[in-house]
Amino acid sequence: MPLPRPAPGTTRWWVVGGVGITAAVAVIVWLGLASANALGADVTTYNVVSDSEITVGYDVHRPDGVAVRCTVEAQDVRHARVGTVTDDVPAGARSVHREVTVRTSARAVTGVVASCVRTP
Repeated sequence: MPLPRPAPGTTRWWVVGGVGITAAVAVIVWLGLASANALGADVTTYNVVSDSEITVGYDVHRPDGVAVRCTVEAQDVRHARVGTVTDDVPAGARSVHREVTVRTSARAVTGVVASCVRTP
């Protein structure tokens, strides 16, 4: 039995729907692949040791076996950067906890992970 033909004048909507579905599937696949290779870091603790030092604890989330370099910043009450340190995280487990000490030029009130990038 042959398939029925679409009603006259509806071909345009079938084409628009097909293109829309194809675009939606492409976006979903792209987002899935992007999140599988994503790097992320979450600050878990920070401790103001003195006017010139703060300790920041953070968790790094990355694909298995990827080495990353994270930049950790100390900020004052105005969110100005008063200290920074680069932490090289060797390749290993998917999630790892790190602690770094940041020397500061003024009293810090918080610590943040500014960025994490892959290293060769």
